[in-house]
Amino acid sequence: MARGTVLQPIFKAYHQRQAMLLPPSLDELIAVNHPVRVVDEVLSRIDIQPLVRKYKTGGSSSYHPGMLLKVMVYAYINNIYSSRKIEEVLQQNIHFMWLSGMSTPDHNTINRFRGERLKEPLKKIFTQVVQLLAAEGLLSIKELYTDGTKIEANANRYTFVWGNAIKTNKEKIKQQLDELWKYAQSIAASELDDTDPDGFNKIDKEKVTQTIAKIDEALKDKPVSKQVKQKLNYAKKHWPAALDKYEQQEAVMGEQRKSYSKTDTDASFMRMKEDHMKNGQLKPAYNLQVSSNNQYITHYSIHQATTDTTTLKEHLTDFENEHQTTPAAVTADAGYGSEENYEYLQQNNITAYVKHNQFDREQNENIHRKKPFAADKLYYNKEQDYYVCPMGQHMENKGSYNKTTSTGFTQTITKYEAKNCNSCPLNGTCHKSKGNRVIEINHRLNELKQQANQRLLSEEGIRKRKQRCCDVEPVFASIKHNHGFKRFMLRGKEKVSVETGLLALAHNLRKKAFQNNKKAA
Repeated sequence: MARGTVLQPIFKAYHQRQAMLLPPSLDELIAVNHPVRVVDEVLSRIDIQPLVRKYKTGGSSSYHPGMLLKVMVYAYINNIYSSRKIEEVLQQNIHFMWLSGMSTPDHNTINRFRGERLKEPLKKIFTQVVQLLAAEGLLSIKELYTDGTKIEANANRYTFVWGNAIKTNKEKIKQQLDELWKYAQSIAASELDDTDPDGFNKIDKEKVTQTIAKIDEALKDKPVSKQVKQKLNYAKKHWPAALDKYEQQEAVMGEQRKSYSKTDTDASFMRMKEDHMKNGQLKPAYNLQVSSNNQYITHYSIHQATTDTTTLKEHLTDFENEHQTTPAAVTADAGYGSEENYEYLQQNNITAYVKHNQFDREQNENIHRKKPFAADKLYYNKEQDYYVCPMGQHMENKGSYNKTTSTGFTQTITKYEAKNCNSCPLNGTCHKSKGNRVIEINHRLNELKQQANQRLLSEEGIRKRKQRCCDVEPVFASIKHNHGFKRFMLRGKEKVSVETGLLALAHNLRKKAFQNNKKAA
């Protein structure tokens, strides 16, 4: 090289507009073990006839439901939840182009497919995928690990209806109506009966309207203060409408809920761990229940209940309807340890590795010793049916009564009363109530708890309790934190259930793709 020659950088050939004799195939551009191939392969093997039947015959042609299903699931795998963003990637991303066969449905078509077409068929589709994975040996539907998490609803956080507020307002109307009635009786006793014949224990729109009309008629020609006239006119104008509104709100809320959001009436207000205000704020949400095995989701269900306790029975019944079988064993935390749940699991021959609310406390000796006079530490003579108080006196059976839970389940509670508590040296330490100490015992629940303890403390029970922590809880961590799904896109329980199904399908196929890549490596 001659002295003084300046070296020039060398670049690879760049021909942006060069034509190709044979255009490349999208299939050649996609890796063999890419997750999009897993989505295509698995969803091509299932029966989508329930989904096909959602389309009407005649009219213009529609995008193929099989293609739209694959696109939706693959979008959720890639954390793409907006229909507009899905529309965008179908025109830009080669994986979506390959999966859709270059079809480009718009966001309205995508949203209509997700919100309407998938409502009923998706659960059946998900069940088929679970059974395919089970046939491959990736999971088992006989051993379930169950837990719940709350996901925020797509609803306004500050527009709500509270059941307690409705009760308070109705009580105020009832009280003021009673005051007006008594006032009218004092002024015009002859025009009114001595007492309201129907009473004011229960009031509704019709009753209030009739009562106000009676009071108004009785006071028509009587000297009445301006304040009473104003109150009567206000009652006539506002109370019937208010009671009508309360009746409609109570119908929406149902018997088991205590609140709902005005912008998504299916969502209940729940205390969330993801609290942006850091003050224990309640937010509109849904309670997602998941059963898993080997970190695959085997079943999911959406609930409006704020606690997990009342969801297990419905969740497992739905599992049985979908899979046409019952699991052999269920493992769950203390949130599910109720008498109703233990009874249900026992009646269906499901081995329950389910903690009760005192299990962890009983295992901690330091905590267990803090309440030496608690009812569960008193000696019980089963043959003669009495408890022994800390001073050695018998606490006699004072009878039983039935208690009905919010779900309609009946519990039997038995009362036992101590003797001579006033002169007892432990008075004030043993119990704080006045008079003799009375304890209430649910014998059937105590029996079920003892059976649960035996299972949980067995070698198999210890193994399952350890497995539960690293089986179902990572599923929630993956969905909410790794993939950023912390708020539903759609409104209404049915549509939220569709979104949950897509999340569950995406989770399972994402995990299968990961395991395929791991084997290939």
